[in-house]
This record gives sequence, C-alpha cells and structure tokens, in this order.
Amino acid sequence: MSHLDPIADLIRACLPSEARPPAGSEDLFRIYAVLLQAKGEQVTDEDVHNAWTAWTQASDDSHRALVPFTELDAPTRALDAPYTLAIRTAARRLRHPTA
Repeated sequence: MSHLDPIADLIRACLPSEARPPAGSEDLFRIYAVLLQAKGEQVTDEDVHNAWTAWTQASDDSHRALVPFTELDAPTRALDAPYTLAIRTAARRLRHPTA
C-alpha cells in the first residue's frame, strides 16, 4: 500500500452511485489519485479520459475509445464526467477535511 491508496479510495467513495468502475480498476484509481495531486479541482474530463486510456491500453489496445477525447462521441465523453466530479469532490475534501 502506498500513500496514493487512501486518495484512490476517497475518489472511489466520491463516485455517484450510478457510476460503474471497471473490474480490477485499483491501478486506474491510483492514476486518478495522481491526477488529483497534480491538478486538484482543475482536473478535466479529458484528463480523466487520458488516464483511462493509459490504463486500458495495457489490457486492451484495440478498445474503440483509445482515441483523443475530442474524437469521442458525446455519450462516450459523458462517461468520464462522474470520475472527474469524484476527483474534484475528493480534492475539496482533502483541502477542507472538516467542511
């Protein structure tokens, strides 16, 4: 366990109930933890997509969504939004732990 794991767990806990993270996504959430540390509340859907792309490419380099964010259709782009929201929410909670 590293210092990233509690942040990754917080991000996962901040996901809306309708979000369905992929199975075996612990490493993906660690990447999201790095995004939180690097960008905090400034993280974008494109950042989240790029993190997901790096993670997915390791196991499925032919996935249809392994393209730049701007090339995705609107419904596919929308899949990143709950993760962006969760990262931003977790960043706020870490910045203001008693709020």
